[in-house]
Formats: sequence, structure tokens, C-alpha cells
Amino acid sequence: MRRCDRRARVSIAGEANDARAGDPLWRVPCTLGASQGSLMRIAQVSPLYESVPPALYGGTERVVSYLTEELVALGHDVPLFASGDSRTTARLVPICPRSLRLDPDCRDHLAWEVLMVERVAAHADRFDVIHFHSAHIHLPIVRRLASASVTTLHGRLDMKELLPLFDEFADAPVISISEAQREPLPGANWVATIPHGLPADAFAFHARPAGEYLAFLGRISPEKRVDRAIAIAKALGVPLRIAAKVDRADQEYFEREIRPLLGDPLIVFLGEIGDEEKEEFLGDARALLFPIDWPEPFGLVMIEALACGTPIVAFRGGSVPEIVEPGRTGFIVDTIDEATAAARCAGTIDRGACRRAFEQRFTARRMAQRHETLYQWLLEERSPDRRCVAGA
Repeated sequence: MRRCDRRARVSIAGEANDARAGDPLWRVPCTLGASQGSLMRIAQVSPLYESVPPALYGGTERVVSYLTEELVALGHDVPLFASGDSRTTARLVPICPRSLRLDPDCRDHLAWEVLMVERVAAHADRFDVIHFHSAHIHLPIVRRLASASVTTLHGRLDMKELLPLFDEFADAPVISISEAQREPLPGANWVATIPHGLPADAFAFHARPAGEYLAFLGRISPEKRVDRAIAIAKALGVPLRIAAKVDRADQEYFEREIRPLLGDPLIVFLGEIGDEEKEEFLGDARALLFPIDWPEPFGLVMIEALACGTPIVAFRGGSVPEIVEPGRTGFIVDTIDEATAAARCAGTIDRGACRRAFEQRFTARRMAQRHETLYQWLLEERSPDRRCVAGA
């Protein structure tokens, strides 16, 4: 691959005293990188629903955080468009004062999202690449941007209204987070599949479970099927600990379908937990139950469990076969009876193999390096006549 030569760009003397230095979007000159290729100005555009990283639950914003921090560590200049309560080593460009989910006074989330799209578009010529993580609200502007751009689609795509949308925007490059995620939109302009990754030191390895319980971590909703997890635990006579949030949209479902199941002494509902509690919760578990009933695009909790060395019992669907290696890092099942039998055998899985699978496949550094390669390709595709030097 070729890499673009930006050595001609030089720093401005006394820039630290320039009035523009206080502007987080001021264009910082780049120098040519070493082994990883050219350093770039890469804008990351996050959803505003959660902070980056989230205070509690929030998969997309957590991945944006991991990617952003790794790109900064690799030497890139990374402005991050996100909520004002985000925490980052990148240059934060705050759009709203706080994450929208935690703002009781915010009644129109879309207003802030539209404002963010306009802010990004207004400064597009200051970036080499703009990486959107904000679903599809920005698609009308991507054809008109001076910079290269790409969008990671983080959510489910099996909705019929997305077909005409991505037929219209078939020229907008998009990244999938699993091969399975692509299936409903074969006509989209898929340019890469890049699995999520975690910092290598985010979760410590637990060589053996300190507790004799099964774990469910995530969100209470019909498609996540915590009721299946409860049935498995009761069939085994093993405690189940549930660390999960209940969104407002799922409150009625929780009260009607799930709360009546929580009276069993084997079932402990912990509610929503933060990062500082997650490692112990997952690492001390006998196994993670992932009893989904939908085409899960990725399932970040699965690689969090692998990082801890905790085997996974997952129902077949979506990305599960791309993450779980049957017999090595867990089991893939189709029924509650199969899941019960698999959970009974969780102790036969080598927890060291789970950790090694994480280190080989799902680190944040690996994720960031894959993005680096893609960004450089996007730049070359957009400007094939730019001045280049031979790549490494």
C-alpha cells in the first residue's frame, strides 16, 4: 500500500501562542509516521446518547472511546465530536453539555444530532478522514465533504426502511462490525469488516472463577432474552447474577415479563454496573450466558468475557459464530436444553485459551491498526494523484 507524504507540512512557529490554539478544531500539522505509515487528522463522530466512554452501559460509545484512544496513542491527531461530559486524550469537540440519556431536560435528541452534523460539515476541510459512528443521519452530507469519510454501522440492519436508504447512498463507504451484520444490506458500499476490540489491559485474566454463578451482562429487552438465562440457571440449580440496565422503552416489558422471575433465591438482579465493577463480575463467573434472540451485530460483552478468561454459552445468531469458538472458548446452542448442558460443561473450557483468543483477535490496538489501513486506502482512493512515496 502507498502512503501519503505530508512531510512538506511544517509546524507554525509560536503556534502555542496563536489565538487559534484554544480552538479544538485548529488544524495541527502532521509529520510522516514511522512503521505505521502516515499520521493523519482523523475526526471521530460519536452518538450523543452516552458519553465517550459511557458512565455505565453503552456499547457504541465505548468502542468509539477505545478506537479514539488507540489512534491518539499511535500518533494521529484525533478530534472527537461527542457530548461535553466525555473523557478523552483526544481533542474533545463538545456538542451538548452532557450525554443525552442522562440529561432530564433534553426532550429532542435529534436537535443535538443535527447540530453535530452541521459542526462536522463546517470544519470538514480540517480533517483527512471523518469517521462517523452516528447511524445514518449524516449521509446526506457525505457526498459533499471535502474530506474522505466512512461510517461504521453499529446497530441492527434488518429493517426494510434501510433498503431504499442505502440504495440511494450506495456510494457512501460503510464498515460492518461482523460479516453477519451485512446480510440484510447486500447493496451497501461495504469497504471493511472490523470487529470491536478492547484495550489489552482493560480486563485482568481470571485463571479460575472465584464464584459459582452464571453471569448475564447487558440490557433487559425482548431480544436479549434474560428470561432464557433465568431458565438455564434454574434448571442447573446454579445462581445467576444479572447486571443489566432497563431502558425506558423496555420498562413495561421488564415489569410484565422479567420482574416476576426475579423472586427465585437463585436469581440476583444487580441493575446497571460500571466499568470498575465489570471485570470482577465477569471474571469470577463460571460462564457468561448470551441467550440472544435476534441478529446481534457484535456483542461486546462476549469479548469482555474472553478478556477475563470466562467461557461463553451463546445462542446462535448474528455475530456469535464469528466470536465464539465451540469447544475452545465456549459453546453455541440453539435451545435452552442445549444451553443448560453447555453451562454444566463450562468448567471443561480452558480459561487461558479464552484469554489468548482475545489477545489474538480482539484487542483495541488491532482494531485501530485495521482502521489505519482503511483510512489510508480511503485517502488513496479519493485522491489517486496526490504525491505519494513507496509504502512499507
